[in-house]
Amino acid sequence: MRLNSHPSGRHFLQIPGPTNVPDRILRAMDYPTIDHRGPEFNALAKKVLRSIRQVFQTRQPVIVYPASGTGAWEAALVNTLSAGDLVLMWETGHFASLWKKMADKLGIKSEFMGGDWRKPADPAAIEKRLKEDKEHAIKAVCIVHNETSTGVVSDIGAVRRAIDAAKHPALLLVDTISSLGSIDYRHDAWGVDVTVAGSQKGLMLPPGLSFNAVSEKALAASQTSKLPKAFWSWDDMLAANANGWFPYTPATNLFYGLSEACDMPSAKWRWRTSTCRSARASPRSRARCSASAISATSTTSC
Repeated sequence: MRLNSHPSGRHFLQIPGPTNVPDRILRAMDYPTIDHRGPEFNALAKKVLRSIRQVFQTRQPVIVYPASGTGAWEAALVNTLSAGDLVLMWETGHFASLWKKMADKLGIKSEFMGGDWRKPADPAAIEKRLKEDKEHAIKAVCIVHNETSTGVVSDIGAVRRAIDAAKHPALLLVDTISSLGSIDYRHDAWGVDVTVAGSQKGLMLPPGLSFNAVSEKALAASQTSKLPKAFWSWDDMLAANANGWFPYTPATNLFYGLSEACDMPSAKWRWRTSTCRSARASPRSRARCSASAISATSTTSC
């Protein structure tokens, strides 16, 4: 089979992700590969590391890995936790289950709440469970913002308010791999400690970049975390990023694409407003399903 065996006309990818990459970004990624230790890339990296913060709506550092979203999952866990730590996770679908399996493999104890893939995380239930944890054994709460496999959207701001109402010190770790850039997300305003993201959906890029946006509280936790980390180390990345460099080879041409994505007027409009196409389309799609006697998988709207 030829690698480009599509019929004439533009190929239109119709899967949850990766998604279609705009021509403008494809053209940017076609630039010649440059020296990632030279001044040209240094200027590009500084611009990208500054611009990407607006996407997460944060003033805090955003760490960029040459990896899929799975890598950012692991980075979030190994930089904040130690073997034997307990995390509270909410089951909203396939990817929430995969994140739990990763935690188990890393020697982290996980408590899975929920179980109905049609419903989002329940802030009241999370608050109740945290209030029961008098010894503060739970070190983090892990939530998938938008579950790719089901379309279930959880209210992250409400989860943060539940943690605060319980007066619990647990970190809040959030997977936004299929939501960032597509529906409203606010790392700082919602009090998230680590936001996990990937390049291949709302950011309009091919797979290959993943992200950790990290709070001051998460950075403090990383200083006592005892899980092994080398490639995923925040300390190494942040030290190099401070001057526009990386501790190892970055995905140079994907940085061209990410820079272009951040410059696109349509992207800036989506990332800076709380109302997006997804939010408008969701209730219409549900209404049409109901009219056709089709049951929507998820009970939530973005």
